[in-house]
Amino acid sequence: MTHLEAICDILLTTAPYWGLFFAAFIISLLLTPLVRNLNRRLGMVDVPGARRINKTPIPRGGGVAVILAFALASGTFVAVSGKPISPAIKDAIFWRMLALSFILGALGFADDRFGLKPIVKLLGQMAVAVLAFFWCHVGFHSFFPSIPVWIDLPLTVFWITGAINAFNLIDGLDGLASGLAVIASIGMAGALFFVESPGQTLLHLAFIGAVLGFLRYNFNPASVFLGDTGSMFLGFFLSAMPLLTRAGGSFMVGIGVPLLAMGVPIFDTALAIVRRTVRAVLHRERPSENAGGQVMQADADHIHHRLLRHFVSQRKTAGLLYAFAAFFVMVGIGGVVLRDRAAGLFIIAFIVGTVIVVRDMSRVELWDAGRLADAVAHDRTEVRRRRRAALAVPMLVLADIVILSVSWYITLVVLKVRPTPQSFHTFLPLRVVPVFLSLVLFHSYYTVWSRAMLSNYLRLILAVSIGVLASVAIMVLLGYHQGRTLAFPFVYFGLALLMLLAVRTVRPFMRDCFYLLNTRRLEDDPEVSRVLVFGAGLRYRAFRREMVRKLVQEKRIIVGLVDDDLLMRGKRIGGIRVDGPHMDARRIVAETRADSVVIACELRPERMRAVVDVFKRCGVKVSYFGFSETAL
Repeated sequence: MTHLEAICDILLTTAPYWGLFFAAFIISLLLTPLVRNLNRRLGMVDVPGARRINKTPIPRGGGVAVILAFALASGTFVAVSGKPISPAIKDAIFWRMLALSFILGALGFADDRFGLKPIVKLLGQMAVAVLAFFWCHVGFHSFFPSIPVWIDLPLTVFWITGAINAFNLIDGLDGLASGLAVIASIGMAGALFFVESPGQTLLHLAFIGAVLGFLRYNFNPASVFLGDTGSMFLGFFLSAMPLLTRAGGSFMVGIGVPLLAMGVPIFDTALAIVRRTVRAVLHRERPSENAGGQVMQADADHIHHRLLRHFVSQRKTAGLLYAFAAFFVMVGIGGVVLRDRAAGLFIIAFIVGTVIVVRDMSRVELWDAGRLADAVAHDRTEVRRRRRAALAVPMLVLADIVILSVSWYITLVVLKVRPTPQSFHTFLPLRVVPVFLSLVLFHSYYTVWSRAMLSNYLRLILAVSIGVLASVAIMVLLGYHQGRTLAFPFVYFGLALLMLLAVRTVRPFMRDCFYLLNTRRLEDDPEVSRVLVFGAGLRYRAFRREMVRKLVQEKRIIVGLVDDDLLMRGKRIGGIRVDGPHMDARRIVAETRADSVVIACELRPERMRAVVDVFKRCGVKVSYFGFSETAL
């Protein structure tokens, strides 16, 4: 066989794949301008506004072209070839899925044309998901045949409607939703290829071709938008197809890769839910604040809005989000290829994702959560204070019981002890109850842990130690043993103690975290007073605690520390840098842009006058923070 014959043979073998892709691409390329002009005549135009990024009126609802291109290309293939478009999809199911795509597209088109209420859209999306479950047999039973319907149905509806809304919410930037959909579909098709299921990639190729043809007009500067018509179809296809095709019979390919591939829109949707819920609650706590009173209320804090504030250029913002999506797709495909060795890849993906989440959330979601926590903490109404006081001990008791139980189970996992029914019925109570009773006997629940001292923590350690020893003694007397008997109590003691300490120290830890976040947030506020503190000792810690409590009300932040101990220079205390001695006051005040100085240490009268004189010559206000005993 000559090289030419070999090439021809390859082209003929792969004709269904590249033929379907190019057919969908060309149809979409031709249809999009027609749909754009028609929608403009119908008045379906996004006019520039407060939440709109576009500077000129641009037609929406262009997703009609994507749906039609996908349906025409894939439908013609099935009708003409007489072959199923996927080994796992019967022709009847395929036509039903197309019908559901048109129903969902009609719902999106109605919203683009007339503007539907959010609850109406959500109910319509859920109805389509329910139809997909019962009419097209789309569900998680593809991977878990024994899963009961009452679990499978809500899980499937949540998965599909979540993906639909994820792409609906992320569609706020030229070419963003369509580009992310292409990357996600390429990842899913690639995963199917690597598990030797190339026949199942045909639908993905038709989808990729249809979206790429539209992306030609949707990428910045866009001349047409997807609208809800298109964005909802993208989410529906990408969530339903893996369940419908069973994705090579692999849960990793079917759910793991799509979950990673849709990571950007899913992450953005999760943040939106958290952000809007916190703001709605904050609005009820402080109606005067501009917090946003409804969970369904749109905002301009989506991930693309935030990046756009940094990069200005829509192309750069979209490119960065494309890169994130491509990274997670490669991690998913790598997991499919490596199979048993995939854990390391997922750890890397988790670390990267965590860094992105923390960096992104710190400026908006955690800031709002901090404001809410401050509103609750400073609520002085008698009813709420009594309610919190009444619930404090029961909640701590409940938390301790959960912690002790979880610590027991983690110990089993660490020591590779397989749990049995007897473990839960007998061993769990014998491990947990003695420790809990020991905590009660040592008055752990009478301690005010927000003001605890070293002796309180030593009593906690002693209580846990005696409780663990008592549980060991009881089990020995009863003749029970569990796994590695000698190692178990030590591991259990360490885990339980760490988690109990964490619960009791979480309040001051969270308070300091929110203080740092609030400080970072207020740094560029021109109305904020910038405070320089002289003295980095014990009294400074007391002053800082007062600053934390009154930060929101007084709007003062600590920008630096001054201390005459030269060994302290350059060190950090609570995240604040010691800039040097008071003789460098002029330089320090200029660098920190401080407008006031607080002396937070005890000084002799003559030394106090000298320090005050140095700072006053720098043009800043000087005050003194002190605590002392006075006879009355």
